[in-house]
Amino acid sequence: MVSLSVYFESPFWVGVLEIVEDGELRATRFVLGSEPTDPELYAFLMRHGVALLERAEAAPAVPVEEHGDRRVNPKRAAKLAARAAARVTRRGTAAQEAVRLEMESAKGEARVNRRERERALAEHRREVARRKRIERRRDR
Repeated sequence: MVSLSVYFESPFWVGVLEIVEDGELRATRFVLGSEPTDPELYAFLMRHGVALLERAEAAPAVPVEEHGDRRVNPKRAAKLAARAAARVTRRGTAAQEAVRLEMESAKGEARVNRRERERALAEHRREVARRKRIERRRDR
């Protein structure tokens, strides 16, 4: 099942695309800017929908708890909720967790790319300096 949520996160409007299949949720977050109208949102999805689906599919999966129809004693429910709250270090929905994991992986990729660019730039500068040094020697 695929769902799209659009909400305001100051100062921009943000969309979250969620994919739930086989008890796992994958999500991706994207910034829309100003408040989109329905036709603008439709045009955006037609233009970038495939890329968003690919990003969501590449995101790490988070297990989704299925809610049973069985009634639970309120005191027992409170005790279970307290235990779950004590175990959980981060609070939020499965979609928020999936978006957080995606952002962490993107941050890691950006770090690797930045390091590679800096290394290539430093190597280029060394090569230029070496050529200049050789040219100065030849001019003597």
